[in-house]
Amino acid sequence: MTGFYGAIEAGGTRFVCALGALGNGPARVKVETVIATTTPEETIENVMTFFHEHHSSETSEALQAIGIASFGPLDLDRNSEQFGQIIATPKPGWSGVDIVGKLQRAFKVPVVIDTDVNGAALAEHRWGGARDLSDFVYLTIGTGIGAGIMVNGSLIHGLNHCEWGHIRVPHSLEADPFAGCCPFHGDCLEGLASGTAIEARWGKPAVTCPSDHPAWQLEAQYLAFAVHNLVCTLFPQKVILGGGIMEQKQLFPLIRTSLIKSLGGYFNHFLGNITIDNYIVPPALGRKSGLYGAFCLAQSGCRMK
Repeated sequence: MTGFYGAIEAGGTRFVCALGALGNGPARVKVETVIATTTPEETIENVMTFFHEHHSSETSEALQAIGIASFGPLDLDRNSEQFGQIIATPKPGWSGVDIVGKLQRAFKVPVVIDTDVNGAALAEHRWGGARDLSDFVYLTIGTGIGAGIMVNGSLIHGLNHCEWGHIRVPHSLEADPFAGCCPFHGDCLEGLASGTAIEARWGKPAVTCPSDHPAWQLEAQYLAFAVHNLVCTLFPQKVILGGGIMEQKQLFPLIRTSLIKSLGGYFNHFLGNITIDNYIVPPALGRKSGLYGAFCLAQSGCRMK
């Protein structure tokens, strides 16, 4: 179908908005902007202004649909009265925000929402490092931690979306006396290994920690535990690790080494033909995975019309 699609990568600190066309390759972005995440009212008003201005001034074809790859948690149960809303989020003021409804009323087009990490997984499956794979996991490590899990070519949605950031991992208080920072669970994976946790534990943002800082060996161990659990439960064909924390490239060899140690040779028969460097990888689309995923969601909404 001709026309343009809107894409929103909705994050806790910024919204990336774009308008573009889709083809056989990654989205052809016509215009893109970054909007600071402030109050819901101000942020969503700025998002709508962007689409109103650039849809009318930059394109002559109709806006077909809008896709949103959003921070959460989200209510994705289509039978729920709160479907499409952000629920119970630690982000002040954003719990219960109905971003889908506001955009649908403003633009009269399908608006499709899913988690930011599910969006990233869709993009990597369509255009990136998971092409030709039916079973893989995209794990994002940033301000929070989340996972997009694809099995048999479809993203997993049970009663709601996956919340892998809140699994339990081994935590030795002797080796790491930090109690964790998750407001719900304390020392779950997100409470121990997110960017928020790193800053709370060490007293400075993760980006300011040098590559040889002890933060990274500890971080690698927790993330290896998380991947260990993924291997034992799902045995995906590949694990993609994205998000701001994984821009610390020294983490990849540390995680791979920790995972091999953690697995203890149990899966060598199955992993024998796979090199660990090709099993745990960064996203092929880099920072664009989430935004391109929002375009994938928009296109799926257009097909549902």
